[in-house]
Amino acid sequence: MQIELPPASGNSAARGPLTGIRVIDITTIFMGPSATQMLGDLGADVIKVESPEGDVVRGIGPQGGQKMGPLFLAMNRNKRSIALDLKSPDGLAALKDLARTADVLTYNVRPQAMQRLGLDYDTLAALNPRLIYAGMFGFSQRGRYAASAAFDDLIQAACALPQAMGISSGDIPRYLPITIADRSVGLYAFGVIGAALYGRTQTGRGQRIDIPMFETMVPQVLGDHLYGHTFVPAQGDFGYPRLLSPERRPYKTTDGHVCCLIYTDVQWRAFLNAIGQPRLFDTDPRFANIAARTQNITALYGMVADEIARRSTAELQALLKDTDIPVFPMHTFDTLLEDAHLNDIGFFSQVEHPALGTIRQMAVPSEWSDTPPGNPTPAPRLGQHSREVLREAGYDDARIQNLITTGAVRE
Repeated sequence: MQIELPPASGNSAARGPLTGIRVIDITTIFMGPSATQMLGDLGADVIKVESPEGDVVRGIGPQGGQKMGPLFLAMNRNKRSIALDLKSPDGLAALKDLARTADVLTYNVRPQAMQRLGLDYDTLAALNPRLIYAGMFGFSQRGRYAASAAFDDLIQAACALPQAMGISSGDIPRYLPITIADRSVGLYAFGVIGAALYGRTQTGRGQRIDIPMFETMVPQVLGDHLYGHTFVPAQGDFGYPRLLSPERRPYKTTDGHVCCLIYTDVQWRAFLNAIGQPRLFDTDPRFANIAARTQNITALYGMVADEIARRSTAELQALLKDTDIPVFPMHTFDTLLEDAHLNDIGFFSQVEHPALGTIRQMAVPSEWSDTPPGNPTPAPRLGQHSREVLREAGYDDARIQNLITTGAVRE
């Protein structure tokens, strides 16, 4: 599918359930921009406030020299960019003017930095009592780590994800090879901001919201792995055995790898019947119930791996076709782009970006019956909308030109 992207504009027709909501986004890197892109995808007018040098992620990967790298493109569609020097009085004043009429302001520097800039909640709430002031940063401000810096790798380590990876792989502790903390916290922040906007309809007031990475990610990990230590005193060790089993992995077939998840009584009976060992379920106590299977999961998954290794992917799919057992061939990055289901729904599209030519873009994953998101606008060039946004804030052309000349604003 190939379409042409419209130019980014704050004056487009309604394009989703958040149309009419204005977000001042001073976040960078991955966590904050992923949250605000979700807001923009659903129709919010997201104004990305960047330094004159731009979000550092602009420089990563192909086209990074043009400040339009692939990671930036993936997290900043449906936004407008204004470049302000917040270290200058005029640039800082411009941001405060933008905040006067905004619904949401998002940031992901430490609150101490916002305080030093004079952009703390009390200051901005005095200008706009309806403002939702959402901060995404490392740690709760009520604990000893409050002032500490945090990035995805650090938070993964802090919440014990590398230990879980090491146990399950039988290898050294490793980080997950995706920015799982940034993206998980960004997704949670998206929901929290939506809830705060709804709350404002009940109270008429905005509020400050802190969304700390560490505290958001700890339940993600310990929700599965607190396990026996859920009880006091403990009734067993840490760790959900099924998830930590070294045999929990895509199974190798004669021509690839598959996911084959056998979980319920019905599924285990069906699998044992399919491989010609139906009596095992009733005679082998390891299959007796989900508790017994969990306790012996590494041995059982090892048996499954041995059975699957004798068959091709197609043979396994045919063998289990009439069971309730989910089987799915393991994708690679390149085969994922050719997935037939994603092709059915037009998930990947090739679009014409006004600055870069043809790029590949992914769809908004939610589907709406009444207020669907409209066509996406492209990730903006640095400062692409500086004049436009300042005009909307009431600045005349002479004042805008003076800000550009003095360096307080970059166009």
